Amino acid sequence: MLKRNVDIKIQRWWEKSKSALLLDGARQVGKTFSIRSFLQKNDIDYCEINLIENEDALKALENSSTSSDILLRLPLTIKGNFPKKGGVIFFDEIQEYPEIVTKIKFLVDEGNYRYIMSGSLLGVKIKNIESAPVGYLETITMYPLNFFEFLQIFNASPSIYETIKNCYENRVALPTDIHERLLNIFFIYLAIGGMPKAVTTYQKENRIEDVMNEHRAIINLYKMDFTKYEKESNRLYLRKIYDLIPEQLSSHNKRYVISDIGKGVRFEKVQSSFLWLVEAGVALPVYNVTEPRLPFLLSSKSTLFKLFLSDVGMLTTMLGNEAKLSALNGGEANLGGVYENVVAQELFSEKIAPFYYTSKKMGEIDFLIKKDGKALPIEVKSGKDYRRHNALNNLLNADYGIDEAVVLSNANISMKGKVLYLPIYMASLLADKDEEMIVPIGKYSF
Repeated sequence: MLKRNVDIKIQRWWEKSKSALLLDGARQVGKTFSIRSFLQKNDIDYCEINLIENEDALKALENSSTSSDILLRLPLTIKGNFPKKGGVIFFDEIQEYPEIVTKIKFLVDEGNYRYIMSGSLLGVKIKNIESAPVGYLETITMYPLNFFEFLQIFNASPSIYETIKNCYENRVALPTDIHERLLNIFFIYLAIGGMPKAVTTYQKENRIEDVMNEHRAIINLYKMDFTKYEKESNRLYLRKIYDLIPEQLSSHNKRYVISDIGKGVRFEKVQSSFLWLVEAGVALPVYNVTEPRLPFLLSSKSTLFKLFLSDVGMLTTMLGNEAKLSALNGGEANLGGVYENVVAQELFSEKIAPFYYTSKKMGEIDFLIKKDGKALPIEVKSGKDYRRHNALNNLLNADYGIDEAVVLSNANISMKGKVLYLPIYMASLLADKDEEMIVPIGKYSF
């Protein structure tokens, strides 16, 4: 059973909060599985109500105006026992009735039960809901497995996590054998990605064809969502925008070029489709800033951006067999877009909103993030010339008050001047918060 970082966050919610919990995220990232695992592990009395499968429960919610009405009707709609007082009512697939978000306040106030909600496309369905219950609802966004979560299927010993963390904090190189082993697993991660079904399929079968079939099945689910939820006039744009992401990331500057969608297409015409993909959790936007200074939002440009897929394994599947093979072989071909995608994915999973910067004078900086109250520029290098970074040097020498930069590559940890060189698999450690890491128990010794 896969352990997830979100498991720790759900446990903290249970212990420290009285609010309802909303677990958000794209399809197939493991939301329902994590909730069930938490409830069963803690031996919590609960019932699960799926609003797609249970039409009676859906009608009960629609026809009830008070918490008393809801709790009077719900027990009659489920098979099995309703939880006792203090138990949990878990509403799944709430996109079928997003108005439940406005009613949760009254259910929380009633006080006899705890509430967990989950579903897909919640960013799309709930964004226009009025009277969101501030203070009554805690939201956690879930992403595919990041690299450190992925490590668990290799039975990494708990001490390896402490070694990685200590070397990062002290800026000293990892032991060579450990670094090389982690790098080889990272190459596998580029091919498999972090979607739970793909990961468990690889773990059980060790067949890349089966993994790619899982990716394709998820992509088809996304495209079915395009048809079901988007306005008819924009359906073709949604599919075209999504399908173009791998091609755009393979271009020189990796910026999304609107004109590639179709002749005469302007951003204003397709803006809602881009937002739909982002709000559905299937694409990750990284916006351009005209100044590499905090706060980035003051100079960000909503019409100039890079668009990444939410999972790097799905990206390499869409790019095809050559990209998979190159990833597994450690980047024989140019994998700049794939490397940037995995970094974006790792940053978003740590609640870091990255930007990028470009200018004719300075050059382009792949990512800019806020760290320790300062702007931190990041360059991502997939090749062997990772110490060549003219744009980064120009920025460090300019009058922007930036006193440190990071280069992520295949190389081990080192420091030269103001530049910290980190292995690409350490991207998630750039988060401000020292989040507790998943430490799966295993027998494998690095």
